[in-house]
Amino acid sequence: MDKLSNLALIAQMIESAEKNIQSAKQMLKELMGGPATKANLAAFSEKANVLSVSEGGKVIEGVFDGQNMIGPDKKQYPVPANYASKSKLIEGDVLKLTIAEDGSFIYKQIGPMERKKMLGMLLVDDRGDFRVIAEGKTYRVLLASLTYFKAEAGDEVTIVVPKDQPSEWAAVENVIKKGGSAGHSDLEMEEAEPEGKVIVDDDEEL
Repeated sequence: MDKLSNLALIAQMIESAEKNIQSAKQMLKELMGGPATKANLAAFSEKANVLSVSEGGKVIEGVFDGQNMIGPDKKQYPVPANYASKSKLIEGDVLKLTIAEDGSFIYKQIGPMERKKMLGMLLVDDRGDFRVIAEGKTYRVLLASLTYFKAEAGDEVTIVVPKDQPSEWAAVENVIKKGGSAGHSDLEMEEAEPEGKVIVDDDEEL
């Protein structure tokens, strides 16, 4: 290998190391609960304030925060991980929750955020939590998505995030295993989703 090739290789190694350092710093900041996370929660609460709750609380509109739906009453309503994963919900998506007479939760996505996709790398932090590093930032992802795809640290992951605002969470669209094989299709995920007390209605108006 000639001197010019060696210099090019060294430059690539330096660039890669700098990106890894930036990602590590970002992850440390997020693990310590930095101001970005608090700002996101405040923004979701403010966005939810203008949404509605029907008389008796049977129909509630709210904002998805990556794990739960935040309602106008500032309460958190649990969103099933299977539904959030299959629907690829991202922070800021507006949902409508109908509470049926038998107590079932019926969710419908009514206000999706504008999205963008990125390719990142899956890793495990010091606490054993999975994170995806993409474009110099780390994102939290739902364990249900990773379990479904049988993802492992070191796999490449296609994630979906809000296009024009920062986010702590990302939705997993697909996983490219270290061996090069892709993950399951959306249809397979839908068929694999277990039945439960949560009903998803993304096709019909409630």
